[in-house]
Amino acid sequence: MNKAVLLAAGRGTRMRELTQELPKPMLEVRGKPVLQHIIEGLRSAGLTDFQIIVGWHAEVVRDFLGDGSKLGVRVDYTTQVVQDGTGKVVELARDFVGHDPFVLSYGDILIAPENYPRICAALAQGEAVVSVKRSEDVSQGGAVFVNEKFELIDLREKPKPGEPTSPWYNAGVYAFRPSIFPYIAKLERSPRGEFELTDAVRNLALAGHKVQALELAGSWADVRDPEILAQLNQPL
Repeated sequence: MNKAVLLAAGRGTRMRELTQELPKPMLEVRGKPVLQHIIEGLRSAGLTDFQIIVGWHAEVVRDFLGDGSKLGVRVDYTTQVVQDGTGKVVELARDFVGHDPFVLSYGDILIAPENYPRICAALAQGEAVVSVKRSEDVSQGGAVFVNEKFELIDLREKPKPGEPTSPWYNAGVYAFRPSIFPYIAKLERSPRGEFELTDAVRNLALAGHKVQALELAGSWADVRDPEILAQLNQPL
C-alpha cells in the first residue's frame, strides 16, 4: 500500500480566530503543522502518494507542501467546493485511488506513528480498518461496536443518553479498499444534514464485508479546539 488521502478542507470553527487565515490542519504542534506530522508518520510506514482534499484557505496547504518533494513524497490536491460532510468528500479521491487500497486520515488527528504500519497491515484481513481508542465518553464522536473478533458490527455517531453505547471511540484514521466507494455513492444525508463517512462504513459492515477495528497504541489527539492545541504545545 502506498496511497493516502488526507482531509484538510474544513475551517475548524472551534479554533475561533486561530483559523481565520489558515485551515486547521496547518496549525502547528511542536513546531510543525499537524498535516506535516501526519504525512511524515505515513511516509515512515512506506506510503509515498498523497492526495490532500483542500477547501478553506487551500493556498496555505499548497504553498507549504507544494508537490511534496521537500518531505520525500508525492502530493496532489483536489478541492471540496461544498462543505457537505465527510462522506462525499472521500468520493473526490476516487480517481486518485483507482483500484488500490489506501489510508484515510482526518487532517486534525495526531496518532503515535507506530500505528500507521499496523493500520496498513490490518487491511489484509478485510475490506476496511477503523482505528479506535477506549473512551468513557463516546458522545463526542462515533461509538464503534465490535464482536468477539474485534470486527466492527455497528457504528453510531454521537449516541445520545439512553441510546446503545460502546467503550470504543472512532479514532479517525482508516484503511479502505475501493469497495467503500459504492457505499459512499449511495449515502443519504444524516439528521445533521451531512453525508457521513461513518454511515458508509457501517453499511459496508452490515452488508457482510469484514471491517476490522484496531485499537491504537500510545498517544492520540483530536486537535479540535484551542485548549487541546495548547496542551499539545506544552514543553515536554
